[in-house]
Amino acid sequence: MVFWIAGALGLVIAYLVGSIPSGYLAGKLLRGIDIREHGSRSTGATNVLRTLGKWPALVVLIADVLKGVAAILVARWFCPWLTTELSPTPPTASDLQTWVPWAVCLAGIAALLGHGRSIWLNFTGGKSAATGLGVLLAMSWPVGLGAAAVFGVVLAIARIVSLSSMLAALTAIALVCGFEHPLPYRLLVIAGGLYVIIRHRANIQRLLAGTEPRLGQGSPDAKAEAEL
Repeated sequence: MVFWIAGALGLVIAYLVGSIPSGYLAGKLLRGIDIREHGSRSTGATNVLRTLGKWPALVVLIADVLKGVAAILVARWFCPWLTTELSPTPPTASDLQTWVPWAVCLAGIAALLGHGRSIWLNFTGGKSAATGLGVLLAMSWPVGLGAAAVFGVVLAIARIVSLSSMLAALTAIALVCGFEHPLPYRLLVIAGGLYVIIRHRANIQRLLAGTEPRLGQGSPDAKAEAEL
């Protein structure tokens, strides 16, 4: 029973951490605006960049990455600690080795859902790429750095955020399957990567049509910009 309580609490915390609307808060604090009414109407860092400027966007980007890191830390350390403290028969090292990866998997997914469907914003939000990067870095830094490197290279060449985000997600899936990782970690990255790509489905249509805007380029359609 204690295990399930700790697990449920960990998921709630991971979701709430992921749902912190950093982009929305930046708009309110800096200009008194609802960023969902400007640009692409997303709370992601790219829309913050186009609406508020580069420094607010950088702060929002870092905050969104840290949300993913925090969610994994909750699953990896807080939940086992709580279970050990509250359980009359503390779990063995073997038990922890078995269920902690599953807790990490679920917490990572909860954080991604929190960012994309924030309870504080009527279940709207960004596209979860930056929070997903934080999840990757905390879960497996080689996978996270590999995905970040692909994102940076593609962005430098193509200057299209959506394309960079989706290729980074595919890279993460390839790396986590190619390296030695527990099954829950692989499931997390596959599910999270597909979630990020699905959140970019409108961008995919514009990429195929050749109308997807590049970084620094305005768009006639308020919803035509890619978000982090």
